[in-house]
Amino acid sequence: MKQFFIGSMALLMMASCAPKHYRLVSVDRSRIIVDSRYDQKTDAEAEKFIAPYKKVNDSIMGPIMGMVAHNMHAQRPESDLSNLLADILVWAAKDYNEEPVLGIYNMGGIRADLTKGNVTYGDVLDVAPFENKICFVTLNGEQMMTLFQQMAKRGGEGVSRGLELVIEGPEKDGKVKSVRLHGKEIDPKAEYRIATINYLLEGNDGMPVLREGSNKVAPDDASNNTRYLIMNYFRDKQAKGEIVDSKVEGRIVRVK
Repeated sequence: MKQFFIGSMALLMMASCAPKHYRLVSVDRSRIIVDSRYDQKTDAEAEKFIAPYKKVNDSIMGPIMGMVAHNMHAQRPESDLSNLLADILVWAAKDYNEEPVLGIYNMGGIRADLTKGNVTYGDVLDVAPFENKICFVTLNGEQMMTLFQQMAKRGGEGVSRGLELVIEGPEKDGKVKSVRLHGKEIDPKAEYRIATINYLLEGNDGMPVLREGSNKVAPDDASNNTRYLIMNYFRDKQAKGEIVDSKVEGRIVRVK
């Protein structure tokens, strides 16, 4: 009887530990600014221990690159932050003797928000923590339409000013309803120069058609890293006394 009881208990425990069939429904994220509001009463001993490390960290991460006019966040189908980063790729192209008609920055590569006010080196590093570098590629008109369909399927990506892409259908697996670039429809026989990052040029993040392009230019020096291009943009604006601004303006629109 004792053995039967122990055996029964073991079966019950195994059943209770069996894996549950959970299903991921959605994922939301946001940036929480950890400041004095969350630590009104500091620990003196902990502060003393951290002080030398904080000094080194602040000296690296603390320099101000410029300012942003308002909080910026990345989300599909279009957002102020993704617009800004795609525009920066086009802005930086002049230093490579390039004149792209479109800049593409993937939403998945934007890893933090920007908060209204000063933008530091650390803030830029949070936004662009990877070793992605600017690059250039040429697509023909048919490849461009494939690219826009791939974007539509993902619900949108970061694109530069001048694109008017209308997606119809659900947030995922959408389809291109219409598209114009700088006021013109895509010409199947024309060629289009694009500024993007090497991660996408390799065909990653749901846009494999970029890998099929021609006349690729992909400088690999560290100075071509997107974080440095972003910093250069902010410094340039700061030197002119300008505050960086960006807004949602209908570059990518989803309709049901």
